[in-house]
Amino acid sequence: MATGAATAPYELRFDSGRICLDLLATTHPAERLDSVERLRMWIAGAGLVPPGTRLAGTDARWLTDFRELRGQIGRLVRGELEGRPADGALARVNAWAREAPPAPYAVRTEEGVLVRRLRTPPGREELLAAVARETVELLTDPRARAGLRQCQGDNCPLVYLDTSRGRRRRWCSSEVCGNRERVARHRRRAALARG
Repeated sequence: MATGAATAPYELRFDSGRICLDLLATTHPAERLDSVERLRMWIAGAGLVPPGTRLAGTDARWLTDFRELRGQIGRLVRGELEGRPADGALARVNAWAREAPPAPYAVRTEEGVLVRRLRTPPGREELLAAVARETVELLTDPRARAGLRQCQGDNCPLVYLDTSRGRRRRWCSSEVCGNRERVARHRRRAALARG
């Protein structure tokens, strides 16, 4: 699973606080879901399936549907943040959420640790439902919804869930946008000192 630091232009990020927001992050700074293989990597990295789960039958339709869901979630979340409801997006997300998500169960490993498994290999609709349901849960939970923030980094469109003490987090990632801001601030101070 990726951390908050982006070392490559197409590194997948899982630091927004929710899977549905991590899906939104796959558009910035460029398209990160650019192949079926990248989608499989995102599904596993987001924790939608237990490690080692085979995603048989993953094809271009999966990619198209996940990108469409991402667009609807983006319209819905940004609409809620900006006070302009996106009811069309809400209807689409609700439609995806109707499907049952993959059914998990716990098994004990030889070491005695409980791990999650899925009853059957997950299908496209089930995984889309899991992300859509999480979106519904996020936006209908007043406490969680109050923690939604737009990154204050220059030209960063990402949205994250601020769970910091005092809810004073300003950036999608301290290592990415926060570091850029600190470097820019240092350069401005250095330029003023020289000038």
